Amino acid sequence: MAPSIPSTSRVAVIGGGPAGLMAAEVLSQAGVRVDLYDAMPSVGRKFLLAGKGGMNITHAEPAADFVGRYGARAGQVAPWLDAFGQQAVRDWIHALGIDTFVGTSGRVFPADMKAAPLLRAWLHRLREAGVQFHMRHRWLGWCDGQLVLASPDGERLAAADAVILALGGGSWARLGSDGAWVELLEREAVDVAPLAPSNCGFDVDWSAHFSGKHAGAPLTTVAIEWLGVDGQPLRRQGQFVVTASGVEGSLIYALSAPVRDQIAAAGSAAIYLDLAPDFSAQKVAAEVAHPRGARSMSSHLQSRLGIKGVKSGLLHECLTKAQFADPAQLATGIKRLPLVLRRARPIDEAISSAGGVRFDAMDADTQMLRALPGVFACGEMVDWEAPTGGYLLTACFASGQAAGRGALAWLAAANDIKA
Repeated sequence: MAPSIPSTSRVAVIGGGPAGLMAAEVLSQAGVRVDLYDAMPSVGRKFLLAGKGGMNITHAEPAADFVGRYGARAGQVAPWLDAFGQQAVRDWIHALGIDTFVGTSGRVFPADMKAAPLLRAWLHRLREAGVQFHMRHRWLGWCDGQLVLASPDGERLAAADAVILALGGGSWARLGSDGAWVELLEREAVDVAPLAPSNCGFDVDWSAHFSGKHAGAPLTTVAIEWLGVDGQPLRRQGQFVVTASGVEGSLIYALSAPVRDQIAAAGSAAIYLDLAPDFSAQKVAAEVAHPRGARSMSSHLQSRLGIKGVKSGLLHECLTKAQFADPAQLATGIKRLPLVLRRARPIDEAISSAGGVRFDAMDADTQMLRALPGVFACGEMVDWEAPTGGYLLTACFASGQAAGRGALAWLAAANDIKA
């Protein structure tokens, strides 16, 4: 424990996700008494859901590439990662008695791919360190300098020497991240960027025929091209799924931020599908133009290029009859099929959210809110976003670490002033 922090210091952590738990760990290891409050019956609910298909904890790519995944907020997130980055996350997990491995994509997973054993080990260590957990306690704001909490026994007040807010963003409200904190902070003159969906799907105005026939169909070999903010074309290959209302899946999520912003600015966004990414444009043109005899064009495309099912359906959906009948225009469509995205799916369906407490509203070194001395913010409720692949979780861990250290510095400074 830092000698200038009195043993009677008490910090309230509001929110039991990865950022809040990490802040609680930093504080409890320094000897501070920690009360963690969460509105849900148990902590880490979104963390557990994220691990349902395999707990992707971080990514093993070079640090410079890793930081770049945070886009416009890379400069602000970088200090968090300098202090608690990819390897630090793995070392921390190993200290909990859980091994990790790097997958073929560079993603890092616990050895058993599961989130629950990791969370259990972590909570055991936190309880051993003295962290007190208060479940079904929803934060309602402040009254005369004390926290107001709705508990199973009614409203109660709680005093704290410092407060760390780790309330998540606005996605998956049923797991606790409902964004209700936005209004509470805005009342206190904290500048908050509007919450928006991130890592989300988009609506396309499909015809009833296409939607009814192909909803749920995966596109497993496809590439997408779109224009970046600088007007330069960007391209990525991967997978996504056609839904009844539009498109979703890992490839769509990867470009959701620029597409979402373009829709906000222009009302829609165009992307271009390459339905045959393993073939050059010249090869596709040659195969389409190859004599097909009595076969239909659909049978011809399946035979020559393997285009069938939902890919064939997309060509019929997005091209006119005249374009489909013209070999040159059809070949162009196969390699660069325009698809107009109309709306981002609702934030509650998104994997994560953008927006939140603006960095300018916080002290850069401690994450303390400028309008609320002694109150710190971390995790997804801060205005940054990242793609899936371990980036979200790593930054949540790292920002929780930073907020915990910031609160310790605040307590030390406050005690020095009293002394």
